[in-house]
Amino acid sequence: MSKRFEELAFHSTRMGDISLRRRFDPALGIEVYEAKLDDEFLMSSAFATAEIALARLGLDRVIGADLDVVVGGLGLGYTAIAALEEPRVRTLTVIEALGEVIAWHRRALLPDAAGLAIDNRVELRSADFFACVQGTGFDPAVPGRRYHAVLLDIDHSPEHVLHPSHAAFYSAQGLTRLRDLLHPDGVFGLWSDDPPEPVFTALLREVFAEVDAAVVNFPNPYTGGTSSNTVYVCMNGDAT
Repeated sequence: MSKRFEELAFHSTRMGDISLRRRFDPALGIEVYEAKLDDEFLMSSAFATAEIALARLGLDRVIGADLDVVVGGLGLGYTAIAALEEPRVRTLTVIEALGEVIAWHRRALLPDAAGLAIDNRVELRSADFFACVQGTGFDPAVPGRRYHAVLLDIDHSPEHVLHPSHAAFYSAQGLTRLRDLLHPDGVFGLWSDDPPEPVFTALLREVFAEVDAAVVNFPNPYTGGTSSNTVYVCMNGDAT
């Protein structure tokens, strides 16, 4: 029988102390994997529905085959794994600021993401997603390289960022730079812990040709009710 609680990894990073832990939840009857940054919960395997929906909703809107996809934020790996379930995905570049999180996957600490680190379509790149957008893009060898989809799950929401340096991305200028890294018919998907925000949705519509804000509901066994996240799906429509 596994331990009731185990800290699998702990690291002091530039963003704070990050830890990965596994615990048996008697209410759910399963082992739950959780990541924390200092005292703040970042993600839990018990609530992965919207992270999976980010990949599925985003890639459903991409036309064509042989897709090159970027995932911003590795975390527990649910968005990346869901993206790989789409048979049209040719390459998947995962941009993760903390090399320590990449190490969790290379050490196979997360059974739900088993195989991610050794899939030959996948590159796990230790880099700052937001700095890549402001710089030359996601491929150091090909500056300005365009992708069919970029799926982002790093901050809690555009209003609640993990680090102040991220805030500039959620502006017309930052989003336009991201748009320019998409193919003309490419898609940008964004996860948010908050309900759809009208002001931010209007900003997205200034930059992208079409924007949907999907509310993803899922059961919350701890409250006995339903919780929800938001997935924004933005179509480029840039003919340049």
